[in-house]
Amino acid sequence: MEHEISPRFLRLKHILGDYKANPPILPIIPIAKSTWWDGVKKGKYPKPYKIGSNTTVWRSDEIQKLVDELCRKDRN
Repeated sequence: MEHEISPRFLRLKHILGDYKANPPILPIIPIAKSTWWDGVKKGKYPKPYKIGSNTTVWRSDEIQKLVDELCRKDRN
């Protein structure tokens, strides 16, 4: 019997970083918040999941896939 590991969720501060946090959170994708939301709107970045009235998250596996794609494009 195979067990599938559930994806973890990331908040926007974990993706884009938060230097004001203590300790600071380094970005996975170092872009501006407005650039991120524009990319989400245009389908360039993964869609968010609303898990609460003030809580929006992204699946960590979808963010990893995006990072892998960005790295591949950078190498070509």
